[in-house]
Amino acid sequence: MGHRLSKIYTRTGDSGTTGLGDGSRVAKDDLRIAALGDVDELNAIIGVLRAQITASQMNNKAEWDKSLSLIQHWLFDLGGEVCIPNYNLLQPICIEFLEKEIDRMNEDLPMLKEFILPSGSLACSYAHQARAVCRRAERSLMSVQARDQNIQTTALQLINRLSDWLFVASRALQRAEGGQEVLWQKNINEII
Repeated sequence: MGHRLSKIYTRTGDSGTTGLGDGSRVAKDDLRIAALGDVDELNAIIGVLRAQITASQMNNKAEWDKSLSLIQHWLFDLGGEVCIPNYNLLQPICIEFLEKEIDRMNEDLPMLKEFILPSGSLACSYAHQARAVCRRAERSLMSVQARDQNIQTTALQLINRLSDWLFVASRALQRAEGGQEVLWQKNINEII
């Protein structure tokens, strides 16, 4: 990186516009800026998930931390691609990694017969929250793509596969912490 931020406030956005990585300026409510915000929020919640796992008593914290660190770096690269139209940072290896991880985690999980409510341990719940934010980021990226604004195929694949990874991770984390998944109960009103 050629230039580091030494001055945080620039006042250039005071008029309601912001700069993209290619030097162009767009409104702060532009679809591309909304997508950047969603990807940034997703990266932040992944950071919270990492902190929770680090603070937990789980045995395989280092494996989780490695995976989540890679994901955070890929999300930062994704932000770079969104910020600089026609720029390509992500490589297909990130999708391959997530798919292998999903398969590995799924090996030890029971088959699903009901829907799972987004709750459980803190780590499990943060993974569910990250999954929901990931789906929103995916919708935002699709909105940008629909306007033919050059979102790369690898970026769309990454965000889609990441939501799958986060779902399976929520299940694996709940199991790793010795908890039971909270299953959706059909006809709950009949119970009360």
